[in-house]
Amino acid sequence: MDEIELRELRYFIVVAEELNFTRAAARLGMAQPPLSAAIGKLERKLGVRLLERTSRRVTLTPAGAVLLEQGRIAVEGVGAAIQRARRKGTQAGRLTVAVKPGTSTDLLKKIMHAYAQDPRMPQVHLLFGHPGGPAAAVRGGAADVAILRAPFDRRGLDTELLLTEPRVAVLPAGHPLAARAELRRADLAGQPMPRWVGQADPAAHAYWTGADTPGPAPAEHDQHVATAPGPEINDISQLLDAVTLGNAVAYVPISVAGQHRAADLVFVPVSDLSPSEVMAAWPDTSRSRAVAGFVRAAVDVAAGHCEPAAAFA
Repeated sequence: MDEIELRELRYFIVVAEELNFTRAAARLGMAQPPLSAAIGKLERKLGVRLLERTSRRVTLTPAGAVLLEQGRIAVEGVGAAIQRARRKGTQAGRLTVAVKPGTSTDLLKKIMHAYAQDPRMPQVHLLFGHPGGPAAAVRGGAADVAILRAPFDRRGLDTELLLTEPRVAVLPAGHPLAARAELRRADLAGQPMPRWVGQADPAAHAYWTGADTPGPAPAEHDQHVATAPGPEINDISQLLDAVTLGNAVAYVPISVAGQHRAADLVFVPVSDLSPSEVMAAWPDTSRSRAVAGFVRAAVDVAAGHCEPAAAFA
């Protein structure tokens, strides 16, 4: 069998994601005929049909579904290897830690301090705001390790749970439910909740809207806990601004509530809401002593860490 080129895999992945040659060609910045020819050549190399084409639609064959899944891993792995090699050559002696804006700065400071006690460890460089988030930064080779909140895509990553903390509802001060001592998710049914820009992961969407809470089926009067779409946001500050302006309500970790107390915001406990998990994540192929040292410091610090509690109205 002829060797498969990385370019051919990339072409196939885009076609398989779009299931439309016209859209795939536009996304790749090329004409449709050479793209169709490249996919045909790939099928001949493999000796299997990857796509079923009719005049109305394009669908994946079982072989195509396997190649899409495994091809993504292969292409991502090559990109990560190149990125890590470049960083090793240009940023030697540095450990890059990916974090998401809004992550507990107090916890992170303590971890970095504990890690720095070992003089053999390289200096920490923090990476904020990577496209796709901290998990994508680690998986793609832009970072060595991440401190982040679940849920996230764990493909190719090892993880360690650091902290588990409750989440609370954040409401504008004038909201009809702001005076309640406790809420249930059903109380916020139909309320607009912020949407994270570019968030296509169903698990993440369920987390931020409270639909991920495990347990028995809700009672009949709790069936309609669905939320309405709210404004699009990029970070926690924008989320809180949206709530302050009365455009949304939201769920946030109790530590975030404790860090953002304001007269025009009210934080209320929610009795049936899943908690927030803070985790460390790193490549499952990593053999780095620096990464191991950072994770060890994170676990040790988290064991004795106390987050500030929120002030509830």
